[in-house]
Amino acid sequence: MKVIHTTQAPAAIGPYSQAIEVNGFVFASGQLPIDPTTGEFAPGGIREQTRQALANASGIMKEAGIDLSHVVKTTVYLADMADFAAMNEVYATFFSEPFPARSAVAVKALPKGALVEVECIAAK
Repeated sequence: MKVIHTTQAPAAIGPYSQAIEVNGFVFASGQLPIDPTTGEFAPGGIREQTRQALANASGIMKEAGIDLSHVVKTTVYLADMADFAAMNEVYATFFSEPFPARSAVAVKALPKGALVEVECIAAK
């Protein structure tokens, strides 16, 4: 088991790793829309927050020696399902066919009041 850590994504703020690589898979923790250089949410709404969360996920994959094309499964957590279409527009700019499998669910709340959180599983 190998811990993946990068400054291209926000540091873990609890007892977890940004990602773990094991048996040819990279399991990335959910990425909030925090800009790793400022420690603040990306300014704007759901589109900007989705873009930042996926940029963070991309940075983690890069540190693992791969990119988002290796992602086989994502889970998208939304604070409001009404944001699904806008999130989906941005999400589609980060992935290409064959698209990863995905679940998208609305949750009661996300850490720090985020609008979106994205987690990824990738195969090396």
